[in-house]
Amino acid sequence: MSREWLFPNRATPAGSSAYYSIRFSPPRLRDDLGLLLGWYREVHSVPEEVSDPGVARLKLQWWREELGRAYRGSAQHPLCQALTRTLDAHALPQAPFLGLIETVEQRIRGLRITDMAALEQFLEHTVGAIFELHSRCHGVVAEDQLTRAQTAGVACGLVYLIRDLGANLRRGQPPLPTTLLRAAGLGPADLAPSTPRARLAPLLEELAKTARALDRRLGEGAPSALPPVVEIRHRILQALLAEIETTGFDVLGQRIGLTPVRKLWIAWRTRGRSTWSSVSADR
Repeated sequence: MSREWLFPNRATPAGSSAYYSIRFSPPRLRDDLGLLLGWYREVHSVPEEVSDPGVARLKLQWWREELGRAYRGSAQHPLCQALTRTLDAHALPQAPFLGLIETVEQRIRGLRITDMAALEQFLEHTVGAIFELHSRCHGVVAEDQLTRAQTAGVACGLVYLIRDLGANLRRGQPPLPTTLLRAAGLGPADLAPSTPRARLAPLLEELAKTARALDRRLGEGAPSALPPVVEIRHRILQALLAEIETTGFDVLGQRIGLTPVRKLWIAWRTRGRSTWSSVSADR
């Protein structure tokens, strides 16, 4: 097996929230979790790396076919060859992978998100999908717990959307709900890196409000904690959202982030307080 895609890899660089969420997970799961994030990165970045929509869709179709080959044990790409063992070891279903590929193809086709419900569904099939797969690697199979992991993914996805708004505007790819744009007196043509921050602030505040509501839902009557890899990432993103809020959502000209030391501290404290227990987690 090639070491290139095992943990840590290019999708989990040292100092990132992904790195710490995996670093504090059970050792036997780290390579599997890193491989899944590597696959996510390769597929999710297709629209950014290939400017021609036709070529991007062809590349995405290749990844779709390669996924099928991985499930049959005949993958060609080193990443998917390594991933085959992960798919088998944890009996991972194809649906989350295929749903993620579909959302990427929708982006290539010029996806317009109409409202918050559509945005949450979009994020459920991207960040939520990878959180579901990570949870399954921890042995989670109960539907309510998988749904909790997806919800945490949506909450984190909203924070990433807020943080990356400036970069997405420069690429012309801001996945913002048209209902929120209209409420802010904006249309797609009004969105640009030069858009005054004051005009975007109410929209970003609404996204942050939704993320906080999802956080509260996760904290109410939870039958068990989230797996460490999900809980740690969620806690780090909660702290990032608080940091962004202190700047008044000044995200257009800068990329706000937490220091690696702060992420490490959050990961260490979260893992120490975790009530997670699973026979499979310690095997």
